[in-house]
Amino acid sequence: MKYYLIAGEASGDLHGSNLMKGLYAHDPRAQMRFWGGPLMDEVFRAHEEGEGLVADYRSTAVMGLVQVVLQGRRLIERIERCKADIGRWKPDVVILIDYPGFNFRIAEYAHGAGFRVYYYIAPKVWASREGRIRKLKAWVDRLFIVFPFEKEYFSRHGIPYIYAGNPLVDAVAQSPAMSESREAFLQRTGLPDRPWTALLAGSRSMEIRTMMPVYMQVADRWHATRPDQLFVVAAAPSRSLKDYAPYIGARDYVKLVFGETYGTLRHARAAIINSGTASLEAALIGTPQVVGYRMSRLVPAWLARKFLKVKYISLGNLILDRLAFREFIQSELKADALLQELTRLVEDEPYRERMKADYARIRELLGGSGASDAVAEAMIKDLFASLPQNM
Repeated sequence: MKYYLIAGEASGDLHGSNLMKGLYAHDPRAQMRFWGGPLMDEVFRAHEEGEGLVADYRSTAVMGLVQVVLQGRRLIERIERCKADIGRWKPDVVILIDYPGFNFRIAEYAHGAGFRVYYYIAPKVWASREGRIRKLKAWVDRLFIVFPFEKEYFSRHGIPYIYAGNPLVDAVAQSPAMSESREAFLQRTGLPDRPWTALLAGSRSMEIRTMMPVYMQVADRWHATRPDQLFVVAAAPSRSLKDYAPYIGARDYVKLVFGETYGTLRHARAAIINSGTASLEAALIGTPQVVGYRMSRLVPAWLARKFLKVKYISLGNLILDRLAFREFIQSELKADALLQELTRLVEDEPYRERMKADYARIRELLGGSGASDAVAEAMIKDLFASLPQNM
């Protein structure tokens, strides 16, 4: 079978690479072509010769509304390039991995051109932009979801799905960062052996611009009373020093590392996180956290929560269906609130232990290991079932 996969961000590259391992394992004659990154490319090169990587997300990603507007023509060119490449290669299935802004355009084309379309890691239509449901129904042959609370939602909307667990469970457990000693991590990254709080500002430029000023206020005030402690910014691998340097300035108590999210979280005393997947990763790793999120200073917290259509903004809290850790959104997101919660996360041991007990329940609800392999097997089974009986 010929598989065409499309991932547009670092998380998609990670999950795409694990999915590819499963596809190769269950279909040894598999041929793959993909938009992704170095992790997917590494898996491809271990199984096939030639060039499977069409475009690397690190050079093609468009993140943030302003960038989308400024780079509109380039985005359209990439979409058209992708469509043309699919048309030439003629895969048996097009597998879309998250990245809805780009992938919905491809889903429409691929469906119209007669290709089978799978969507892996469903767009978060349950949180916002619910109108995309009709697109899923119209253009996607099979939806592969990764959160237990999505089962009821998509059943209610009449969208067939397959749930086989969450790939983050394996991604975290199998990461080299989870077995690397603190000493080795410090030596490799050049970080000093001092207690630190991890700072995750998100991967989009708008998120960085919004979160870093607040983070630096927290860092300044924390450092004034605890000069022995650090803050380590776990920067997205797709970003560069220029995205963070203007905010960090000359602060020697704020360090910056790229592509080291798991290690930074694992060896941190606590974390301040801009929601998203990183919040769930922190829960799986076991790092006490507080989450902050801000769409726009002009939108009040109550309106933002109404717009998001969910009780909580963090995946871990959504899975648990209650607060395992605090969330501050919009006008609630202030240095004072983060400092108060950070103090509790660092110093209140019973509070930390209760949070870790909630983390254990989140892991339990997500299911066991092997999600990527199970999804790959389910995709192949569904794909063969869709073939004409005389083939």
